[in-house]
Amino acid sequence: MKGSRSLKTTAPSISSNTYFNDLEAFISKVSSSFILIATFLLLFGAASLFYYLQPYFEEIYLERMNTRWGIALMVIGISLLVVKVSFIVYILFLYLRYKPIAPVSDEQLPLCTVIVPAYNEGELVYKTLISLVESDYPEEKLQIISIDDGSQDNTWQWMQRAKEELGDRVSIYQQPENKGKRHALYRGFNLGTGDVFITVDSDSIVKKDTLRIMAAPFVVNEECGAVAGNVRVLNREKALIPRMLNVSFAFSFEFIRSAQSTLGSVLCTPGALSAYRREAVFNCLEEWISQTFMGQVSKIGEDRAMTNMILKQGYKVLFQRKAYVYTNIPERYKNLYKMFIRWERSNIRENIAMSKFAFGNFREGSKSGTRILLLNQWLKIIMAYPAMAVMVFFIFTYPLLFLSSTLVSILIFSSIQALFYAKKHSASEALWAYPYSIFYAFSLFWITPYAIATAGRSGWLTRDLTKKELKKQEVVVVATPQPLFIPELQEHIS
Repeated sequence: MKGSRSLKTTAPSISSNTYFNDLEAFISKVSSSFILIATFLLLFGAASLFYYLQPYFEEIYLERMNTRWGIALMVIGISLLVVKVSFIVYILFLYLRYKPIAPVSDEQLPLCTVIVPAYNEGELVYKTLISLVESDYPEEKLQIISIDDGSQDNTWQWMQRAKEELGDRVSIYQQPENKGKRHALYRGFNLGTGDVFITVDSDSIVKKDTLRIMAAPFVVNEECGAVAGNVRVLNREKALIPRMLNVSFAFSFEFIRSAQSTLGSVLCTPGALSAYRREAVFNCLEEWISQTFMGQVSKIGEDRAMTNMILKQGYKVLFQRKAYVYTNIPERYKNLYKMFIRWERSNIRENIAMSKFAFGNFREGSKSGTRILLLNQWLKIIMAYPAMAVMVFFIFTYPLLFLSSTLVSILIFSSIQALFYAKKHSASEALWAYPYSIFYAFSLFWITPYAIATAGRSGWLTRDLTKKELKKQEVVVVATPQPLFIPELQEHIS
């Protein structure tokens, strides 16, 4: 790629950082090994403790079975376990029936508009646009629009650099002020000329064939109104949290969404990579941009809201397993829980919205599978507070029973994710399913109850920069963007 003027960014030069990168990699490898060893010592220790204390637990069981509340608690617990296992078996049945739709020829591909909303992303938006232009989608059928939503940092400068290098392949626009991702997408939808819209987050990198794969279902299936892409973690080599979440993401998308796709009812097309039929979008666009919750305009959950409104029209929403996008996720606990809170608030809101049409005749054919998916979503929400109350009770009355049974449950259910990831990707990386489950169970268990109590709030929570971060961006000036950490994506950056 041709040169360009220097831009201010946080990234130091590669040569000055070689030693520190090697040192960080070594420390990361040692700490990762330590965490995995500690995790399995804890889990197998808990299993041994559970076995050793079995007579004591049986005594507690017999004692509680002599009380009404004890019997009720046992019946409810067993019933919920049966429901959970039955749902997993049902999802497995659907997953085994899933078939991704193969790409179509250049002649069959529709006109496509890719919309990239950006806010405080810095250099990453540049890399996102580069990866999109280097896709193997026919140039004459591809329109790429990027919209800076009033960023506080140098996002607009990086977008200008992309424009200078890519020319007419990319169109860039700037919102006069930060109005939220939904408004940036709304502007993009109205500017787009494609028959298919593909939305890509500005911290995400697509593979060369991703756009082609995303567009294929609209060509071969007239009932398809939207498509969800396969989201993986871009920064998984940089920190512990992304590394753990990479396994969870793979299970959530490649297993859960594959099963949902078999029903034509993927519940959420992710912000990182989604595709929509133009007609379906414009059928609900004004309702979507003016959506409210508890009397306030909705500023979160734009992806799940659009999915719901397209499902409501009778369209099917599918998943393309081979349409990969790599996206940045939070590396710190504070940013992670803020992201989860936003997701869970959106989940609560949109479950309510979906319940208003899912139990009616919203489309032709069987609808029972879609309703089962929704009921499973509701079960998690309904049980949030009772589960927390039971947890607090057992922590204070039978701490050993609570700790050992919880860890044994994690060992059992995490093995499902681990085995899936090991078969599809990497056996060594699959082990991170276990520490993530422990991490979630003991440090993120409060997310759903808190989100229920604060469902009316609409803050994005994770995008604003502190004064310190803004000042840091002006310290170092570089002429060349820094390379990506994911080997299979290196070809996107020259």
